[in-house]
Amino acid sequence: MLDMFTQDFIFNALKVSIIMGLLLSYLGVHVVGRGIVFVDLALGQISMLGVAFAGFIEKDATLVSIIFTMGGAFLLSFINITDKRLKQEAIIGIIYAVASAATVLFIAKTPHGESDISEVLFGSLFTVAPDQILHMAIVFGIIGIVQAIFHKKFFHLTEMFEQRENEKVGVFNLWNFLFYLSIGLSIVLAVRAGGVIPVFSYLIIPSVSAIMLAKSNWSVVLIAMVISVLGGFGGLMFALHFDFPAGSSIVAILGTIFVLVSIIRFAKGTLHK
Repeated sequence: MLDMFTQDFIFNALKVSIIMGLLLSYLGVHVVGRGIVFVDLALGQISMLGVAFAGFIEKDATLVSIIFTMGGAFLLSFINITDKRLKQEAIIGIIYAVASAATVLFIAKTPHGESDISEVLFGSLFTVAPDQILHMAIVFGIIGIVQAIFHKKFFHLTEMFEQRENEKVGVFNLWNFLFYLSIGLSIVLAVRAGGVIPVFSYLIIPSVSAIMLAKSNWSVVLIAMVISVLGGFGGLMFALHFDFPAGSSIVAILGTIFVLVSIIRFAKGTLHK
């Protein structure tokens, strides 16, 4: 079975899934801690809105999607809800819904029409080009280095959100903006290869699963990264063996891992009662 990965297009899909999984699972720890789970879906959908709009006006899809995503990340960094009756998720959810509707409207008016929606949602890992992988590896590597060097700043900010002290962040916070910029840059590249739903799954499922298993920040990060790699590898094996789409298969395997972790967490909780 493993000899299938000697084929270039399969090995390329594996490399992309690992590169995406490692960074997104780390960023996901912050996203879940801050309680802004919809931010990935929103930015992913804004990125796809850029792609759809580029197709509509017949311009370069990569450039337009980057402009849309960076603009979205910049605006999202200003969202700081102080009214206790409202949550950030509500505002981000509205942005996601509007961006989704606009994407469908633009796709409906492009030459390929609604047949592109499936690729927008789940991507096409088996057709990723080598230069696309190289660009993703370079950008993700830079983001990873920045996150590692200034990890104390980013974790301190996340802990402020966890403790409901987000009013101390202020209207504009440099580290908050850099966090959203990191997510925006990673998503704009990851979504083009993996699609909105797999990217969302990489960001949320490994981090949530890791939080259920560990306490310290770095234990959670390490477990989340391991889960992301297992999910990507297992998903591709599942897709190849049963002839399923890669993106959907990865989401299914990550979901299965989450179920297993939930069972383990439930069993441990029952034994400790």
